[in-house]
Amino acid sequence: MQWRDAANQWARFWTQPLPDDGGAVAPRDAAANGAATTPAIDERAQLTRRYAERIAALWQATLLHAGGVVPEVAPEATAPYADDRRFDAPEWRSVAYFSWLRQAWMIHADYVLEWVKTVALPAPDARRLAFMARQYLDAIAPGNFAATNPVVQKRALESQGASLVHGATNFVADARRGRITMSDPDAFDVGRNLATTPGSVVFRNDLIEVLQYDATTPKVGKRPLVIIPPCINKFYILDLQARNSFVRHAVGQGHTTFMVSWRNIPSQLGTLSWDDYLQSGVLQAIDVAKRASGSSTVNALGFCVGGTLLASALAVLAARGDRSVASVTLLATMLDFADPGEIGVYVTPEFLAMNELAFMCGQRMQGDKLAAAFASLRANDLVWNYVVSNYLLGRTPPAFDLLHWNGDSANLAGPMYAYYLREMYLRNRLRERGALTMLGEPVDLSRIRCPAYVFATRDDHIVPWKSAWRSTALLGGDMTFVLGASGHIAGVVNPPDPPRRNYWTHELPAGDADAWLARAQRIDGSWWPHWSAWLAHHAGGTRKAPPHAGNAALPALGPAPGGYVREEAA
Repeated sequence: MQWRDAANQWARFWTQPLPDDGGAVAPRDAAANGAATTPAIDERAQLTRRYAERIAALWQATLLHAGGVVPEVAPEATAPYADDRRFDAPEWRSVAYFSWLRQAWMIHADYVLEWVKTVALPAPDARRLAFMARQYLDAIAPGNFAATNPVVQKRALESQGASLVHGATNFVADARRGRITMSDPDAFDVGRNLATTPGSVVFRNDLIEVLQYDATTPKVGKRPLVIIPPCINKFYILDLQARNSFVRHAVGQGHTTFMVSWRNIPSQLGTLSWDDYLQSGVLQAIDVAKRASGSSTVNALGFCVGGTLLASALAVLAARGDRSVASVTLLATMLDFADPGEIGVYVTPEFLAMNELAFMCGQRMQGDKLAAAFASLRANDLVWNYVVSNYLLGRTPPAFDLLHWNGDSANLAGPMYAYYLREMYLRNRLRERGALTMLGEPVDLSRIRCPAYVFATRDDHIVPWKSAWRSTALLGGDMTFVLGASGHIAGVVNPPDPPRRNYWTHELPAGDADAWLARAQRIDGSWWPHWSAWLAHHAGGTRKAPPHAGNAALPALGPAPGGYVREEAA
């Protein structure tokens, strides 16, 4: 009875009417005339009152049912957390203590997320505030702590504490690595069971190695395919295992395929610029492919920032009247940075102002910092999931090739990175005709008149699909736009066998991205065969497959995947 009386008194205290002014001190955004209240204050007062009532009702029900099953007191829990798989264990609902923790956190999360919406801020600042609110809420979730996670406690008891010992061992090992382990560190090795498509290194400079893959068909297209992967990570995202290798698929379709393997920038190369990446990277690779294949033209493909570099290089070639590239494929690539996605919360004028001088003097952008920033965009999946599993439950992460690649980060040269942030993300000048000069040429994307295949993914949080869509209005050639399911990586790495996911395609109409999607046809399965059929029209005819990689002028320097891909960030 004492518990019931205490609960009733507590509930009455929190649900009693607030003063007319909401009991709030006027915040800094109050009107300049000194008014004590504003609509925002009233809204926040009402919001606080509403959530105080919810938390009081939950607390009262928990006390009254402390000895048994707690009913669902807060069925209207915030939508982003209503079906959260972190709370799948039955104890989160059947045990009073854990049910209260779960629902109290959900109510608090709902309150915080609604509260930040009441703050009048410019759009970029509002996005950052909402992002930090989500980071805070994810960090304090009850499942992240041993004392408030029933699964952790159950496993510790069943293992007689062994799970906690294993977790501590995992933590120490990760502390030494400087990152959270997301995949079994002993399961994969580049060249052994990753990046195993046969081929050779046919060119090497300080910045790149160029790989040429061995033909697997009697005849190949006359035009080779040159792939420019992102320089932020290693190239083998497109050559994982045999079953999901995009490179192996392209080779199997009869394309002589060349791949750029970017250098993991050491300190002595820290002063390389954007122009250096274009000249010694993209344009060099195109030239190598032409010389090795004997073709005067190539087909080119760029992925993510590799696509941005490729489009920049093609604009330089267009300004020079060079038509060496017959077709271009852009995968999850931004050319218009008006909406940079969630990564925009980190790319601010303040960040660049604090770091630009150091970058321009050769300080590298460390790969582990980039990896941590990207992981934080999906903190539940890529941070806290592994904190709980690795450290609290003492489990070894399962073998997962995508996540192994995700942890294999690369450094970027400081001037190149500063230019990318300043001119693309912050000023968005690549889309403006003649606004940028690269390699001494004014850049105009509309002068890129070769056919283009632009691929985006619907759930991409790094390159929002509508941002990728805007490339269709910037490039000057015939356009094919395809939208895949899933996210930035899984949507791209989607092999035909077994058939998974889906994609949308339609001839480009006049109108915006939503209008295109409304008319687009959904097709089940992988987008790879659709791309292969498109690229076959640009192969330039066929010729007998070369017996080996390279030629007399470009002899093989060693087997694929080469040496640069094995260099670790330091």
